[in-house]
Amino acid sequence: MKRLLATLLLAAQAFSAAAAEPPSTAPFFALTLPALDGPSVALESFRGKPLLVNFWARWCGPCRKEIPDLAALQAKYRGRGLRVLGIAVEDADKREQLREFGRAYEMNYTSLIGGSEESIELMKALGNGHAGLPFTIVIDRAGRIRSSELGAMDQAEMEDAVRPIL
Repeated sequence: MKRLLATLLLAAQAFSAAAAEPPSTAPFFALTLPALDGPSVALESFRGKPLLVNFWARWCGPCRKEIPDLAALQAKYRGRGLRVLGIAVEDADKREQLREFGRAYEMNYTSLIGGSEESIELMKALGNGHAGLPFTIVIDRAGRIRSSELGAMDQAEMEDAVRPIL
């Protein structure tokens, strides 16, 4: 009986550890996405850099609220290697509207167009099963997701999330 309990305990611990592992970033780094301004960008080019990736949409009020804090974060930590990436959960046929939006909101960070359906699938693969917005992940230099947040973050929360990866 003790042996059975010990086996069950070990199995439960192994299952718990596996469930606690963050999702793989392989689907993220495999993509090439159109930029709001300029040519398409292979996300593989960001491998090895500390990243804060924010999924957003123009119609999302909390997303709009985060943009100034994301821009401030990029300005403050770019010298330490941080790259802030915004991925619009909108289709490429909205590129001109997205470009105007980016200028109006002074988005000083890399802004990409993920496509509506494609972005939703990517968010799900990265741990956002509800595909809600905004959704933010922090990826370390080794390419591992260190944290994620569904919902708006303020400047202090963003800084707390990126500090460990700098």
